[in-house]
Amino acid sequence: MFEQAFKNIDDILRKEAGCTTELDYTEQTSWLLFLKYLDALELDKADEAGLHGKKYSFILDKPDRWEEWAAPKNKDGEIDHNKAKTGDDLRDFVNGKLFPYLHGFKQKASGPNTIEYKIGEIFGEIKNKIQSGYNLREIIDHVDELRFR
Repeated sequence: MFEQAFKNIDDILRKEAGCTTELDYTEQTSWLLFLKYLDALELDKADEAGLHGKKYSFILDKPDRWEEWAAPKNKDGEIDHNKAKTGDDLRDFVNGKLFPYLHGFKQKASGPNTIEYKIGEIFGEIKNKIQSGYNLREIIDHVDELRFR
């Protein structure tokens, strides 16, 4: 399952002018996997806190969580194509809002050993090199099929 997903992602990235090497493929796949994993981790922590009668404070604001911008679902658990961004809207959201928001975590962090600082540091160093929002949508759909929970 993972092997085929990565092969499909690499095939899409080969069509991207901004991604010319396997290092680019790895970098671009990694930031997407990280955000998908972070979302799953936070949902697990929220569930666990709920079981103990506590409230969990999410790291990311709701509009910037994977399940909101990358893979919004309908009541049947399928991608809600009416809410899911694609094309220029998706690319512009990632480049103009998501990456700057995530990079800003570095300044808001209480110290360098926090996850917030690390998120800010990571997203200050990398850039989205996927120029086509349609290719980005295809890649997100493949990443979304992977389960970390």
